[in-house]
Amino acid sequence: MTYTISGTYLASCSCAVLCGCPVDAQPKDASGNSECRGVAVFHIADGTLDDTDLSGVDFAFYNLFPSNLSSGDWKVGVVVDTDADDAQVEALGRILSGQEGGMFGELAGLIGENLGTERGKVSLSNGEKTALSVEGHSEVAFEPALGMNGQPTTVKNAMFGFAPEFQIGRTTGRSSAFGLSFEPSYGESADFTFSSEGEAATSGRV
Repeated sequence: MTYTISGTYLASCSCAVLCGCPVDAQPKDASGNSECRGVAVFHIADGTLDDTDLSGVDFAFYNLFPSNLSSGDWKVGVVVDTDADDAQVEALGRILSGQEGGMFGELAGLIGENLGTERGKVSLSNGEKTALSVEGHSEVAFEPALGMNGQPTTVKNAMFGFAPEFQIGRTTGRSSAFGLSFEPSYGESADFTFSSEGEAATSGRV
């Protein structure tokens, strides 16, 4: 089976700016805790898994990284938007669990505990302010860091990344799901493309 999904994502976590996870460093929040708790919402603008159309599906990925990413033992949970049908939820579950290969297949061995999949209202906005919403769980707004030329600051070619280049900045709001509560601090956003023929885990952060 083959898949390709592409769109836009916004991620937020508890790490003090800048988050060390993309370069496989030990996470650290403003209180000195050495773990990363986060959420990322993905809007699939276009995508399929064989005959299943995934275009328009939104989902949220929650994480607890207890140490640097390559040490593994991750805890992860997923919320899929209520507008997705059962076939889309099943297809997305196969992709994110690594069963269909690609980046998620490479990273599957780092997951220590799967906290499950829930259904709920999930959305990502890119208007005047980039923000994510998971009803009953997370409301987070993103403000990109700006360089001297007034353009967003980006990270390229990170060891772990949802995209080969992404904007970085700060997030504010609240988040609590799967027992993983945190105060948003760091944030990143970019367009993404994942596929069954995708690059290895060293170019994908989940």
